[in-house]
Amino acid sequence: MPPRRWVRVCTLLFLFATNPVDRRECPAHDSRDAAPVPFLGAIPRQQAVGGAPALAALIEAGYLSELRWPGFGELRPQLTGFYEPTGYALAWTRDGRPTDQALEAVEAFRSADAKGLNAEDYDGPRWADRLGRLGQSSRGQPGADPIRFDLAVSVSLMRLVSDLHQGRVSPRYLHPGFDVGPVQSDLAQVLRNRFVDAQDVRAAIEAIEPPFAGYKFAKQALVRYIRLAREDDGDRLPVRKAPVERGGRYSGVPRLIRLLRLLGDLAAGDKVPARSTIYDGHLIDAVKRFQRRHGLDADGRLGQATLEQLSTPLSRRVEQLQLSLERWRWIPREPARPIILVNLPEFRLRAWEDDGRVALTMKVVVGKAYQNETPIVTAEMKQLIFRPAWSVPAYIQASELVPKVRKDRDYLARNGYQVIDRSGKVVTSGAVGDETLKGLRSGGLAIRQTPGAHNSLGLIKFVFPNRFDVYLHGTPARDLLSRSRRDFSHGCIRVADPAALAAWVLRGNPEWNSERIRSAMRGRRTIPVAVNAPAFVVVFYATAVALETGEAQFFPDLYGLDVALQRALASGQPYPGTQF
Repeated sequence: MPPRRWVRVCTLLFLFATNPVDRRECPAHDSRDAAPVPFLGAIPRQQAVGGAPALAALIEAGYLSELRWPGFGELRPQLTGFYEPTGYALAWTRDGRPTDQALEAVEAFRSADAKGLNAEDYDGPRWADRLGRLGQSSRGQPGADPIRFDLAVSVSLMRLVSDLHQGRVSPRYLHPGFDVGPVQSDLAQVLRNRFVDAQDVRAAIEAIEPPFAGYKFAKQALVRYIRLAREDDGDRLPVRKAPVERGGRYSGVPRLIRLLRLLGDLAAGDKVPARSTIYDGHLIDAVKRFQRRHGLDADGRLGQATLEQLSTPLSRRVEQLQLSLERWRWIPREPARPIILVNLPEFRLRAWEDDGRVALTMKVVVGKAYQNETPIVTAEMKQLIFRPAWSVPAYIQASELVPKVRKDRDYLARNGYQVIDRSGKVVTSGAVGDETLKGLRSGGLAIRQTPGAHNSLGLIKFVFPNRFDVYLHGTPARDLLSRSRRDFSHGCIRVADPAALAAWVLRGNPEWNSERIRSAMRGRRTIPVAVNAPAFVVVFYATAVALETGEAQFFPDLYGLDVALQRALASGQPYPGTQF
């Protein structure tokens, strides 16, 4: 009889004879409030030896009642691929006892919170009882079934590995333009090759996680903020209508001292009167440090925005770091390549070499919240354009430029715009007449801004083709880059130092050195340049960022995307990640 048919026959016989519970397929999203089922043995002890039919039956059922998320139907092919090559031999027990690798895996399940995950999703609190019952079985007493224990380890480890490698929620669920790249379904091979006989399971798990420095620093910050959230007394700062200035009296000073001391913004050596209510001295410097870390103007004043950030519970900072870690796991890492990462809530761009080193960082201006939000996308940067023209999008033409032209017929000419027809032929570069205005209002005519320092795109446009037609570019509006909150664009991303970014992007084009880049920016011609070594652009969204120095920075949820991700994560069973 063919092996697969033999497995099916054994499965049906086993389910008919021994199944004491309802093994219907678990719904895609179980209630997170479901009561856990005690881990009890379901088959006689003697069947655990050479129990291939029993294990195959459990896998075929796709349901293990004692798990927090009992349905694992999406993992059945992976589990079959894991056990079948060894004749369904148990992988995590020997003579009824857990292997060292199983014990290390259990510890990873228990400590999953430290990686920004939820230990409950991997049965973290339940493993102590299971291990105790398994120990009873090994001493000849009634206890846990080694077969069910073994399968529980495999299911939980596959879930943990998948979640750490690519996240608990598919980014495409929230951001259709976020391309995660090609993936392969080989969790069975990963478990067999990397974990069953691993000398160090913890190291094997870390090797699966994102290699990015920002991810590692965020993990470290998470552990710290989990501890800080436990230590904080949680007192609320008094609300003030008027800002508290230097030397002012404020009843919240004692709480402010405790909080900033806990967070490290007020250094241990900075002396402040413990019971004073005067806002002065080192306390102001500590508030400035706090403001810088939270995307605020570092003026030292206790205004509404600063008090709001100071009053944010540290448990919320833990959540922000957890959500940031989830998003780091979405970033494709194959093939290894340089990355340009634009973090929208931080208003900052970083360029990374393929070895993970940050080569360049600069401020950016992004799309205005609730009106022209910059989309979350990934794409390959393929081209630069020096001294680009700007073809004004139809919605900007209709909503912004046409009303200005109606009031001032010379507006376009003064700002370097041309009116063009559908073929691109220039209709006028001067004052707009009635017929031309009529064509602009109907959309029959379009507007294009000529190249030059006045152009809204600045002197360089960085092209990474995507479904939203957003790109990076320079800007003549330099004053906006000095503000702490920088969401002013129509959706594209304005960069502070386009020449430096161009030099980094074109480092694979040796003929384009810094001098030639500057010359092209000063010239009169529009020059497109193909990028020989394309960088991968990631438009990112993290409201919590950790630096190499250990400093953690937090930013407002600019577009409300933290709320959306939290809702997705709380909706039920984690994303069934069988792709690795």
